[in-house]
Amino acid sequence: MTTMTGGMQVRNGYYWNMGKWEVIPVARDGEKLPGGRADKFLRIPLIAVFAILPIMGGLFVVFLPFIGFALAIYAAVKPLVALFHKSAQDLAATMTPGWQPGEAHFTGKRAGEAQEQKGPPSKDDALGKLEREIESKRNER
Repeated sequence: MTTMTGGMQVRNGYYWNMGKWEVIPVARDGEKLPGGRADKFLRIPLIAVFAILPIMGGLFVVFLPFIGFALAIYAAVKPLVALFHKSAQDLAATMTPGWQPGEAHFTGKRAGEAQEQKGPPSKDDALGKLEREIESKRNER
C-alpha cells in the first residue's frame, strides 16, 4: 500500500487520513486530496471502508461519556487553578521591586530616595584603632 500526501492527484476511491482518523471519498480520477504535505493518506478498498467506519462509530459511542466527564472536570477545575494563579501573580508583583531597564540599585534604593551619608570611620571603632597602630609603627622607623 502506497502512502500519499495531501494535495496529490489520486484515482477515485477511498483514502484513510492517518493523522485525523477519517475516510475521504474521492469521486473522480485526478482530484486532489485535501490538506497539506504533512497529511498522510492511505488508499483503502471498499470492503475495508465497510469494516472501518462502523468500528470508528462504535469507538466514538464508547468514549463519548469519558470525553464528557473529562470536559466537565476541566471546566470545574479551570476557575480554581486560575484563582490560585492570579493570587500567586499578585503576591509576586508585591514582593518584587519595580524594574527599570538600565538602572542598578546596589544599595536597594533609588537615586531620588534619601540615603544616609556615612562619613569616615570614627577613631573609636576597631578600624580606627588599627589605623592608629599602623601610624605608630610607621613613626617608629
